[in-house]
Amino acid sequence: MPTIALVDDDSNILTSVSIALETEGYRIMTYSDGASALDGFRTTQPDLAILDIKMPRMDGLETLRRLRQKSDLPVIFLTSKDEEIDELFGLKMGADDFI
Repeated sequence: MPTIALVDDDSNILTSVSIALETEGYRIMTYSDGASALDGFRTTQPDLAILDIKMPRMDGLETLRRLRQKSDLPVIFLTSKDEEIDELFGLKMGADDFI
């Protein structure tokens, strides 16, 4: 079963997206910030990471930057930011897509 890491500081988003993805047959690991996600990835590497951009402790962009230093794990940003510059910047940093 493929594993997806969902990283977001909003517990409602973690719950609703987790339920939707589990219904589709994915195993979900949830984290409330980028720092805890990177710590968790050391023990269990997911098949895909879905990151929020705006989070406390370590935002999604910094999480992606650190992740790209060691991994080519597919990353999708899940964000309310809708400016094209944010999307271009994230893609330039190595994100695979935006939702």
